[in-house]
Amino acid sequence: MTDGAHLANAAWLKDAVIGRLLALLDRDGEESRVVGGAVRNALMGLPVGEIVVDVATTAVPQEVIRRVEAAGFKAKPTGIEHGTVTAIIDGRPFEVTTLREDIETFGRKAKVMFGRDWKADAERRDFTINALSVSADGKMYDYVGGLADIAARRVRFIGDPKARIAEDYLRILRFFRFHAWYGIGAPDADGLHACIAARSGLETLSRERVRMEMLKLLLAPHATPTLAVMAEAGILGAVLGGVPLLASFENTAKAEAAIGAEPDAARRLGALGVYVMEDAERLSQRLRLSNAEFERLMALEYWWRVRPAAGEHAARVLLYQLGPVSFTDRVLVAWSRSGAGAPDRSWHELATLSQRWTAPRFPLKGVDFSSRGVPKGPEMGVALRAAEQAWIDAGFPADRAVIDAIADLAARQTLASA
Repeated sequence: MTDGAHLANAAWLKDAVIGRLLALLDRDGEESRVVGGAVRNALMGLPVGEIVVDVATTAVPQEVIRRVEAAGFKAKPTGIEHGTVTAIIDGRPFEVTTLREDIETFGRKAKVMFGRDWKADAERRDFTINALSVSADGKMYDYVGGLADIAARRVRFIGDPKARIAEDYLRILRFFRFHAWYGIGAPDADGLHACIAARSGLETLSRERVRMEMLKLLLAPHATPTLAVMAEAGILGAVLGGVPLLASFENTAKAEAAIGAEPDAARRLGALGVYVMEDAERLSQRLRLSNAEFERLMALEYWWRVRPAAGEHAARVLLYQLGPVSFTDRVLVAWSRSGAGAPDRSWHELATLSQRWTAPRFPLKGVDFSSRGVPKGPEMGVALRAAEQAWIDAGFPADRAVIDAIADLAARQTLASA
């Protein structure tokens, strides 16, 4: 244990809502502390961001529920079998978990026993940097060497890495994910060796859990060197089921920064793993991607055709066809594989087109052709497609006279060929 008064001024610890929660739990013989990511990030000088502030307590779940509800707040038993209750105060959720020890460990289905031993609770967590706790007055508690590892920016398993991984093979990916976010330099050697030795265990995990870890990893500030280590260790290829395109991944991240785009996990996954469309299908199956994520990977098709030299009109046509998100995906991935660097002005202009120009809606509908004598059915579809192509070729005109002329010609040609 060490004095952590320097956290007494952490904004989230002074938050009135958190103070109320700790006050109602931290009395009448029970003790409560903030644990996990909020403590870690505060010590590293990183924003807490969207990290949910987690609270650990000696109070059993039923007592937590009783106290929370007696104070006029809501309590949901979101993980009651593992001692977790979600307290909702002023619309904000806080996970409150009773101290526990693992009786049997097999991933998410571990059996636990509630307890009152803070050291035992810390020792059952995965990494030392995640096992720190802090009381309401800012006092820091460190039972596993987490403070030293935070100072060294080192991600280290608590106890024997092999044993911790055997408890849940997802910890292999969590080791790399946390290193990519919080580590500096090479990964902890003991942890890395244990991950390599146990990598076959990844096959036992659900695809949803693997997807979640990988997408988080891809957004990390040190994702590229971490992915390179994973590739050398034979882990990344096993997860992706194919050859990782590390240079494309790194260049896409640089291109995002060059145009001021937020890091995007689906885009980066495409840069890392999609060269032909079979790759997108494989990744979708292996990671059980959402329909929206799969569609974005599929929209990378023909990335190799994208080039600034094609001109402004070709770029506008592509933006009209794909929409701004998939347009940006395809352009940035093409840029990453073009050999042009992030400072290239022509690629920058192409990639930022959606910031300067909004694709208009096609201004003609079926009624416009019904009034011109085109019957409903296949002929209507032919006329609409011909008119839309003519409107695109003309540069997306907004002038009504030009639009009517396009409709007149498409209607005449459709009726003549019927």
